[in-house]
Amino acid sequence: MSEVTYSSKELLKWLWDDYLKKHMGLLVVAIIFMSIEGATMGALAKLMQPMFDQVFVAGKENALIWVGLILVGIFVLRAVAGVTQKVLLTRISLKSAADMRIDLLDRMMIQDGAFHQNHPPGFLIQRVQSDVNAIGAVWQAVITGTGRDLIGLIVLLGVAISIDPVWALLACIGVPLMVMPAALAQRFVRQRSREARDIGANLSTRLDEVFHGIVQIKLNALERYQARQYRDITKTYIRTEVRAAFGNSAIPGMIDIMSGIGFMAVILYGGSEIISGDKTIGQFMTFFTAMGFTFNPLRRLGAISGLWQTAAAALERIKELMDAPVNLRSPAKPMPVPTGLPDIELKGVSLSYGDAKVLDDLNLTAKAGQTTALVGASGAGKSTIFNLMTRLIDPQEGAITIGGVSIKDMDIPELRGLFSVVSQEALLFDETLRQNIVLGREDVSDAELQSVLEAAHVADFLPNLEHGLETPVGPRGSALSGGQRQRVVIARALLRNTPILLLDEATSALDAQSEKVVQQALDRLSKGRTTIVIAHRLATIRGADKIIVMDRGRVMDEGNHDELLSRGGIYADLYRLQFEDGKTVYDSRHARDLRVREKGLKPNRPNILQRFGQRLFGQA
Repeated sequence: MSEVTYSSKELLKWLWDDYLKKHMGLLVVAIIFMSIEGATMGALAKLMQPMFDQVFVAGKENALIWVGLILVGIFVLRAVAGVTQKVLLTRISLKSAADMRIDLLDRMMIQDGAFHQNHPPGFLIQRVQSDVNAIGAVWQAVITGTGRDLIGLIVLLGVAISIDPVWALLACIGVPLMVMPAALAQRFVRQRSREARDIGANLSTRLDEVFHGIVQIKLNALERYQARQYRDITKTYIRTEVRAAFGNSAIPGMIDIMSGIGFMAVILYGGSEIISGDKTIGQFMTFFTAMGFTFNPLRRLGAISGLWQTAAAALERIKELMDAPVNLRSPAKPMPVPTGLPDIELKGVSLSYGDAKVLDDLNLTAKAGQTTALVGASGAGKSTIFNLMTRLIDPQEGAITIGGVSIKDMDIPELRGLFSVVSQEALLFDETLRQNIVLGREDVSDAELQSVLEAAHVADFLPNLEHGLETPVGPRGSALSGGQRQRVVIARALLRNTPILLLDEATSALDAQSEKVVQQALDRLSKGRTTIVIAHRLATIRGADKIIVMDRGRVMDEGNHDELLSRGGIYADLYRLQFEDGKTVYDSRHARDLRVREKGLKPNRPNILQRFGQRLFGQA
């Protein structure tokens, strides 16, 4: 994470302009009630003088009644004002925090793949949830402090000054002593809070990795290792938070010391004036009450400075994400997307990640309505082509056109509306089966939905689910098998009914029975569409209209299955590696077994690897 810093002025301006200004009406009303609540403390302090001088000293009974009634009125007014301002501030805090959370999520979802590669999910979750929640709580404290506590402090100091300006000056004698320590404490809190935010993000990332990789953790007996890793990060987090708490509490602590020095000075100086008769007991009690009431608002205001530094550390991280440049944008005046079945063409496309060349002057064409297969070793750049066509990333050089229109000239959502994608990772959301298929659409009829369920063979296993289409599929579809998840994704693609279909190893992780069913659904899905297939298993793409052979980011050969085999080269080598060599081994073993039987002996039972070879190459 880069160390981007913003001044408090910049952060406050951003908060006000983007999130608080829209709540101006409620905020003004809340501040009025906060001011009333704060001012009641001044009125209560002022009431001390007639209470002592006219009631307790002079013994006037009629004064006792009106002083008591005023006292009750002050507390009733304070209660009404306190409840009102708290309700209003809570509403403002929650709504502004929700707006920030939504804006942050919107911003992160439009970022490209490189952004999400550099910012793991746990880090982003920490920003959206924990950081925004922390800021929302601080906003309420800051606004309350600047409203109720600041007004209350001003009123109380005014009461104290009206009694004796010299006493008020003596009460504040310790203020200069805490200016420099308070500034240092604020800087310390900001630094520690920034560290705590980053460590908290590491904790969220670790949890995200643990829960998503729980099966591998169990299979590799990594429970203790992962727990130790998490415990070490947690210890660092606790240590950093404790240090930040020390800085936060230091500021109110310094205010306590300053207040003690001021009270001592007032007692030493003012006590002699009372003894000599220059001041009454009522005046002293009013002053002492006013200064005593300033104690809590002053401590809260001092604590707010520390809370603000904590919030500022979180705000810096959030604003940095908000300010991160969006590299993939729709053009200001997008061209309409092509209609019908389009050709797809890549011309001179080059792409590098750092010094690693992924695609090197790549040229290929996928004809409209045909199936084009991409084959080659891992790392040849096949999946990258899918990411480029859907503008998840942009190439450094070259152009990509669909139906003759450059994808950079199209509106991004409309461009992606041309594609349906079925990959080996059948991503489902933790929602119902119906919601995973319709994906928020409300215009899907029951007949249309039933049609895609049957075409994708979802209807085959639907009766086995307790709640049918309303069955929750679990996190990432964990309640379904791999073949069932793939069929749900195919149903989703059928319902989208897009002109272009991208298949990325859609059956590679399935067993033979599931693969057969899924392959039938894929064959039905690809009819009447421009289809591009990524495949490592050549048996799945022998019927493709065109096969493009890739190596190290370049097109090495292209043609149909028979043409490529007849020419030799990379494709023929791959085919021989997957089929012919293995089948030769199997045939020789089969001939040996026949010779053994001719001698009246029983052949050795094939081991698991041999049986796997018989099954695989026999089908080939």
